Amino acid sequence: MAHDQPPRPSRRGFLKAGGAAVAAGASLGAAQAAQAALAKTPAHSADPHLAVEPFYGLHQGGVVTAQQSHTYVAALDLTTEKRADVIALLRAWTDAAARMTQGNTAAPLPTAATPQAAQAEGMVDSTAAAKSAGKDDGSAYSPVNAKAAPDSGDVLGLGPCGLTITFGFGPGLFTKDGKDRYGLAARRPAALVDLPRFNGDQLIEQKTGGDLFIQACANDQQVAFHAVRQLARLAYGTAAMRWGQAGFLSGPRGQTPRNLMGFKDGTNNPSTAKPQLMNEFVWAGATADAPWMEGGTYTVVRRIRITLEHWDNTEVDFQEQVFGRHKYSGAPIGKKSEFDAVDLKEEDKDGNPVIPENSHVRLSNQASNNGAQILRRSYSYNDSTDFYIERWPPWRQETEYDAGLIFVAHQSDPRKGFIPINDRLAKFDMMNQFTTHVGSAVFAVPPGAKPGSYIGAGLFEA
Repeated sequence: MAHDQPPRPSRRGFLKAGGAAVAAGASLGAAQAAQAALAKTPAHSADPHLAVEPFYGLHQGGVVTAQQSHTYVAALDLTTEKRADVIALLRAWTDAAARMTQGNTAAPLPTAATPQAAQAEGMVDSTAAAKSAGKDDGSAYSPVNAKAAPDSGDVLGLGPCGLTITFGFGPGLFTKDGKDRYGLAARRPAALVDLPRFNGDQLIEQKTGGDLFIQACANDQQVAFHAVRQLARLAYGTAAMRWGQAGFLSGPRGQTPRNLMGFKDGTNNPSTAKPQLMNEFVWAGATADAPWMEGGTYTVVRRIRITLEHWDNTEVDFQEQVFGRHKYSGAPIGKKSEFDAVDLKEEDKDGNPVIPENSHVRLSNQASNNGAQILRRSYSYNDSTDFYIERWPPWRQETEYDAGLIFVAHQSDPRKGFIPINDRLAKFDMMNQFTTHVGSAVFAVPPGAKPGSYIGAGLFEA
């Protein structure tokens, strides 16, 4: 899995070491020298900017990977009518993503006087050097504008930053307006359902849906945005951006992060360290209608706006009743520690449930949902301020923070995970007084790609 892999060296350290290796042993060739340098360079696990996550593997990164501090999620709509264009885009995305997650630019940069000099100066990466030496690996990108720079260059020197890039397919890839666009309609998984309209939804079209999904997560905001920016540029003429959203996560690694409401978010997640739980609740199996999804997952993304002004003016005791947890410790009401078991049967001296019937913890708990669980991997967002009309008392109309939660949930089947859980929450959760779902999307996230192949190959080549 992505989080089990050892970290690798930084871009600049890698390039300098690669240049020295080439100079010391020209017979190795540029690519072999780069590999030798990589093997000899010590890992930098302590610095999150030097962390490297693998791109290729059984599963895509960014699902069970330990959460990075920033994300940029985006959805694109396909504009082409040609199946070959979609495959070509996925190939280009795979090559670029594999490069960027290792701390390289999306495409090779122009070389300096010699490959060795360019590498020593940190100006290009090993792929560019190999191309100049007559060993092009085929990953070079030809932009729509042949004179355009191969990469925006805004992340040079920042390091890999633990970047993961995750791709997904929306319902519109299979059918749109009743039309089988690319001969894929029969391969649409039954689990990739159109999400129903939930009670209280106030969805904005421009923040909902999408044919293709990109999730970039990194320990640097610019690195995450850069990745989506380069991939979106690769899509020019084939797909167009539908929506994008930046998010952040604060707190020490290994601890449950807090959302903007001040409560810990994700305490009851199934443990990513337990493969049996991931296989049961997160990873999709090979079904008769979608064998190509084995090792993938289904991802729901919801943009949830929180009326922070309203929330900030409520008493802490009431906030804890809303969540069903103590605010500062994260413990279930009546308990002392965050990971103490949630006791839904416990009553107070008057016979009332200690954890309220309409609290978020009770309604979302596994015991209240026929054993169903989802893997939350959410981020907060803050998009400055906006004019807002509140749909709950006191029905204010004023300029408020446009801030909230980018809810991201991975599961093996939304029909058994997110949909029934959220249906219950949408109807009864006390938190609905403070939150409004304004964006929504669902995607089939295929398994990881193999070197030499591309994301989603099983769908197109089956």
